[in-house]
Amino acid sequence: MRANRDPRKSPVRRRWPRPQQGFAGCHPGGVLISRRRFSAAAAGAMGLPAALASLEQAPGRPCAMGIVSYALGIRISMSAAGGAAPLTDPIAFLEECRRLGAGGMQMALGQRDPEYCARLRAMAERHGLHVEGNMDLTSPATGADAIEAQVRTAAACGAAIVRVVVIPGRRYEQFRSVGQFARAAAHALAVLRLAEPLARKHGVRLAVENHKDQRVPERLELLRKIDSEHVGVCLDVGNSFALCEDPMQVVAAYAPWTLTVHLKDQAVRPHDDGFLYADAALGAGFLDLRGMMSLIRKARPEARFNLETITRDALMVPVLTPEYWASMGDVPAAELVRTLRTVRQHSAAEEFAKISALPPAQRLERETRNVLDSIRCAREHLGL
Repeated sequence: MRANRDPRKSPVRRRWPRPQQGFAGCHPGGVLISRRRFSAAAAGAMGLPAALASLEQAPGRPCAMGIVSYALGIRISMSAAGGAAPLTDPIAFLEECRRLGAGGMQMALGQRDPEYCARLRAMAERHGLHVEGNMDLTSPATGADAIEAQVRTAAACGAAIVRVVVIPGRRYEQFRSVGQFARAAAHALAVLRLAEPLARKHGVRLAVENHKDQRVPERLELLRKIDSEHVGVCLDVGNSFALCEDPMQVVAAYAPWTLTVHLKDQAVRPHDDGFLYADAALGAGFLDLRGMMSLIRKARPEARFNLETITRDALMVPVLTPEYWASMGDVPAAELVRTLRTVRQHSAAEEFAKISALPPAQRLERETRNVLDSIRCAREHLGL
C-alpha cells in the first residue's frame, strides 16, 4: 500500500449504524440451529465421530467467504486420528472448505515442493477457490531464508496474500511493561523490513493482522514506516475491542490498508475484572457487520473475506486490573468507559458455554454448527 492512501482520511467521525443483535434467520445466541447435514460417508472418511453423520453440507451456491484454519481447529485436531489425509494438509483442508460451501481458505502453507504446490494451485483454480497463506514472524530467530522459503511456497500455490503476525500473544497477557512491548514492536518493524523485499520479489503481499497487539495509531505508524504496496493489513473486525478501541472506528482506520479480512462476530458479558469476550457465529454477536463490510468494500473493493470464528472458551479481558494496563501506555479514560458501556448494553443473555469441558463430539458439533451458520449468514445477509 502506498503512503498517499492515508488512513487518517477515513470517515471515523460519521454517525455509525447501531450494532446488530443478530440478522433475521441467524441464531441470536451463537449456537447454530440450521438443519443442514453432513454426509456420514464424509464424516467417516475423516475419522470424525459418528455423531456428525447427522450433519450435512449446506445447500445453495458457494459462499465467496473463505475459512481460516483456526475456525476449524477442533476438526483439524480430530482429523489426525482418521484414516484419510489430516486437515493439516492444505489440499485436504481446501477440499473440506469447498465441501462446506466456502470460497477458499487461509492457512499455513509451510515449505512445499513444486509438485505439491502445482496440485494445490490446480485444485483451487479448477473450483474457483482462493488460497491465502499464514506466516508467524514473531520469533527472534526468524531469518531471511525461512521467510523466503514460505513466501516462495505461497506464490507457487497461487496465494497472492499471506497473513502475518509480527508481535506474539495478546498484549495485555504477554507484556508487563511499556518498554517490553516497545522492544517487541521494534522487532516487528525489523522483521517486516526483512520480509518486504522477499515478498516483493515473489509477487506476494503480506497482510499484518491487528492481533490484540498494537492499537490503531501504533499499527498505522508501523505501516507508514514500511511504506510498501506489498505490506498491508489483515483486518480482524473483532480483535481490537480487547484493546478498548471502537470496532467501527478500527475498521474505518484500517480499511484503506486492507488486503484480507478475518470476519467474525463477538459476544460479551461483564466480569468482575473486566469482561468476557467470545467468538460468535456471524450475525449472533454485537458487531455491525454490514456497516463494517460497507466501509471495507468502499475503500478496498478487492479485499477478501475469511471466516475466523473460533469455537473455544470465552476470553477474559481484564481491563479493570493493573496488569492489563502495564504495557498499554496512555489510553484516554473515555475509551475504557465506552468499552464497558458497550459490554453492558450488549451483554449476552446466557452464560458462555465452557467449550473445553464438552465431550469431543459435542465440541466438534458446536464448531461445525458455528461454521455452517456463519456461511449461511454470509451468503444470505452479507452478500458474500
